[in-house]
Amino acid sequence: MTPRQLWDERVRIINEHRWADLADLYAEDAIVEMAFATPEPFRISGRQALAERLTSMAQGPLRFEVHDAVIHETADPETIIVEYRYLGTNTATGQTGEINNIQLFRSRDGELVETHDYHDHHAIGLLLGR
Repeated sequence: MTPRQLWDERVRIINEHRWADLADLYAEDAIVEMAFATPEPFRISGRQALAERLTSMAQGPLRFEVHDAVIHETADPETIIVEYRYLGTNTATGQTGEINNIQLFRSRDGELVETHDYHDHHAIGLLLGR
């Protein structure tokens, strides 16, 4: 798949709340960096570690829908940058909110090999009641 096709598949999986299935889009040795995560930035190395984190997310109360995506092609055909927002819902409380995001996606041989995720973790925390 191209980076754009990987993005489209990612959106479909998230909108269907199938978080655990997202790991299938990533290479075995993929790297995911979350520079704005709270309480501190972190890095996930490898598909297995990512699958564990995504499975944990799937069990939580948050549901997201991707909206207003703007995809920026780059000079590197394996890389795109996407600006978008989540419309989020906390299914336990009914609270809703918007989360702004920017992600860099680097793919190779039809799999994501690296992402840099810049999510508004403060907005996610508010949605969780933190």
